Amino acid sequence: MTTTPDDVRATTPSRERLLTAVRDSAEALTAWVDLRRRQLRVPGVQVCIRVGEGIGVSAAFGSADVENDVPLTTRHLFRVASHSKTFTATAAMQLREDGVLGLDDRVARWVPELADHALGSVTVRELLGHQAGIVRDGEDADFWQHLGDFPTVEELLARLPGEGRVLEPNTHFKYTNVGYSLLGIVVARAAGSSYEEAVRSRILDPLGLSRVHVDIDDVPTEECAWGHSGLFGRDEDEPPFVLANPSTFGMAPATGFVACAEDLSAYAAAHALGDDRLLTDASKRLMQRDESILVVDGKEQGRYGLGLILDEIGGRRIVGHSGGFPGFITRTLVDPVTGLVVCVLTNQTGGPAAELATGLLKLIDLAAREAMPTDDEAAARSLPAGAPLGSAPQDAAAAGIDPESFTGRFVCSWGYLDIRMLGDRLVAYSPDSPDPTFEHQDLRIVDADTLTARPQDGFGAPGELWHVARDDAGAPVAVRSGGVTQWREEEFFARYRQDAARR
Repeated sequence: MTTTPDDVRATTPSRERLLTAVRDSAEALTAWVDLRRRQLRVPGVQVCIRVGEGIGVSAAFGSADVENDVPLTTRHLFRVASHSKTFTATAAMQLREDGVLGLDDRVARWVPELADHALGSVTVRELLGHQAGIVRDGEDADFWQHLGDFPTVEELLARLPGEGRVLEPNTHFKYTNVGYSLLGIVVARAAGSSYEEAVRSRILDPLGLSRVHVDIDDVPTEECAWGHSGLFGRDEDEPPFVLANPSTFGMAPATGFVACAEDLSAYAAAHALGDDRLLTDASKRLMQRDESILVVDGKEQGRYGLGLILDEIGGRRIVGHSGGFPGFITRTLVDPVTGLVVCVLTNQTGGPAAELATGLLKLIDLAAREAMPTDDEAAARSLPAGAPLGSAPQDAAAAGIDPESFTGRFVCSWGYLDIRMLGDRLVAYSPDSPDPTFEHQDLRIVDADTLTARPQDGFGAPGELWHVARDDAGAPVAVRSGGVTQWREEEFFARYRQDAARR
């Protein structure tokens, strides 16, 4: 079952608070993404964060095509690869709700070409949960590196009897693109139409997703972001090269889809509980429950439902999927309880989509959940401004000081520091970390030029005073925390260049 612990439910923000927190924190969220993109040398990143049908952030950074210097926009389309499996699974569950397709149906019922083969006895449910023991991509899968075409439906059906079965069903979670391609054939035949027509009429059109396509065919080239190679490390200055963008033919149900983050996240939001536009909650719970627990060398490596990757982040039960295609890595996270969706698309092999999506979710949680005072703070509430080190600061509103007057990005030789308003919290964190919330520090205002970090365990400077220097207009230009000065980027790098010139 899809469950969320009671203690998490008690502190889970409402949908309204979540959407407000995302919108109020948009600058901080996007600034973190773009810094990580630049540090990791990713050509382009597209992001959409929404709560239900309300968009909180939609942004694009970098390039759609580095060779031709095309700026990336929120309208560009990406290959979202294995997100395709969620569409196939959703269509299968819709046909189940219609009484047409059963989870225990054997493949041979819908694909009689396999009736005399072991694959004919595989069930729809086993295909949905990657428990059918089917080969991942086939004996010749070099189409994944553009050495030949992806197979057509006819070619898949011809190959399956000879190379399809690898393991006995239900012995291991065995991820399979071939299995989901076969499931796409089942969906098409059960629907009495082509696969594309079934998905468009049942999912895309009802949700108004004009910028989601089953495959790249007939999609204008200028609408697409181009995929880029990873950085192989042979030459530090070698740029990534642009990759071809081929059709996936018969494997479209497993890996062919094309979308932008706004439309992909809108589809993902329909998988939240209480949203009946695609499926009943009963079907969604069935998709979102643990079908497989992946254990390698005695350690859990992940969980999978029926067409959905399952995860837990910050106490939240998360569903969604990842996608990997030559030149593209993508990740979508969905909280089925609140309807929060974080969708990150990157146009580079090895792109940090999962890192960025997870970091964004953690920042949103930080913004949306109220900071509880420590015992030390609660005891020190009555102390005046400028009280001894380790005391709690006075209330900002009572002091009439705008917390935004402290915000900005600062840097020293150890790295970056962001001071941002996340929701109603003034927070300091390291934006060059893959997890920006790790060892973040909640700040309190002491006076117009002084902050203090709340007392807590940590390797930073909890309880110490932070001194802020300002320019003539009152904008913060430097912060000294833990005795170390951090400047605005322009000032820091000017100092750095001067220091380098003296050596």
